[in-house]
Amino acid sequence: MEQWRKDARKEPIIIDIDSLVPADHLLRKIEKVMDYEWLYERLDPYYCHDNGRPGSDPVVLIKMVLIQHLFGIPSLRQTHREIQVNLAYRWFLGYGLLDDIPHFATVSYAFCKRFPDELTTEIFEHILNKALNNRMVDPSTIFIDGTHIKASANKKKYQKEQVKKAAKVYSGQLRREVNAEREKLGKKPIEDDHDDNDPKPPTGGGTTEKTVSITDPDSGMFVKGEHERQFAYEAHTACDSRGFVLGVEVTAGNVHDSVAWDKVYDDVTHKHNVQFVTMDAGYKTPWIAKKTLDDGKVPILPYTRYNGKKDRYKPWEYTYDPVNDAYICPHGESLRHTTTDRNGKRSYRSTPEKCRNCPSKARCGANEQGQRLYTTHIWQEYLDIVEQIRKTERAKKIYSQRKETIERVFADAKEKHAMRYTHHRGLAAVTRWVRLKYAAMNLKKLANWSWNNSCFSQRLLSFLSQICRTPVFS
Repeated sequence: MEQWRKDARKEPIIIDIDSLVPADHLLRKIEKVMDYEWLYERLDPYYCHDNGRPGSDPVVLIKMVLIQHLFGIPSLRQTHREIQVNLAYRWFLGYGLLDDIPHFATVSYAFCKRFPDELTTEIFEHILNKALNNRMVDPSTIFIDGTHIKASANKKKYQKEQVKKAAKVYSGQLRREVNAEREKLGKKPIEDDHDDNDPKPPTGGGTTEKTVSITDPDSGMFVKGEHERQFAYEAHTACDSRGFVLGVEVTAGNVHDSVAWDKVYDDVTHKHNVQFVTMDAGYKTPWIAKKTLDDGKVPILPYTRYNGKKDRYKPWEYTYDPVNDAYICPHGESLRHTTTDRNGKRSYRSTPEKCRNCPSKARCGANEQGQRLYTTHIWQEYLDIVEQIRKTERAKKIYSQRKETIERVFADAKEKHAMRYTHHRGLAAVTRWVRLKYAAMNLKKLANWSWNNSCFSQRLLSFLSQICRTPVFS
């Protein structure tokens, strides 16, 4: 592109923007791997071509958002200012020095009102598929974790609300297994008002008090360790062993990692051939262990410290008797299975007559009548398998890669791509924002790796051609 400008002597000067952008600039690398024709076809129905003023090029609007996320610019307003004075940004958009850049409000309106909600997902999947086609992604081992994003909400403006407890996704399956056990024990089945054929999930019963932001009701109050209380969102993310983001689910900041895990896990495992699923201690629950093992995956979870009293017998000091469905205490007495509650907790109780005069009653934790209550989960055997997997050398090696995979993704997203806090409000807007940010991170990795591979190929060809011209080899 050439633009004419007259200097103080009124002499014309030719300015070629293309020659001013370095050959190894990130945006040049991206232009070599990206294609935009599918975006024009996808967005064509959302523009009117025979009425009103011509609209802004939709690909230009998408590129402006990519520039924001690629270079960690906090807002679209600031992105607009940066594009006006940056030659590489103007070259990437196809604009000259004197061309007017689309207003940031136009970009914001397009993504909030005009473009379909699923467009950000399609952009993310398109870039990821390019990486897959170039064999840059290795989904055999995935890493799942969550990171908090500070919400654009005043932490002092909130109200308390009573909300219904959300049911777990596995509540129906758990209830059926619990009732099967209760039937064997001669107990009444646990009733649930939810019909399995009803598409709506059960309420779970009961209510709980929730702190709701007046500024952004979709965010959640987040408190962790010594951190201050603040409203936040959480991006539950899955990546591969090479740092490519495979999927993300955004929730309020007060949603536990294990609650949002199912959506991320299902989304990634249905699209990719996953063998190992690596998670931190927050995901070490009976359901997650059961689901991954039943799906034929290998869950890799860390060691969790025992939090019981130090002067009591430890759970592993009791021996399970599968024939009689009972536990044997360190003194050889049997604890029989008496009931299983709606949460899947099995209760094993000792016989008071045998334990009332036991010298280790205090260490056992028996009550005044001499009865010891021992509880375990109905899916405890899955956690036991997970514990055995944890001790293998391969599991230890894979788990040690978390710091260079999922934790590196979060560090780069916050330090280099401005994901520490968000200016957007509402779960839908924040989800689009996070997904575009991860799409830009995948695109950056894809472009750099493709560039490095092409440079290596050129150097290799040059080296081979020099060898062929050598008299010894000619």
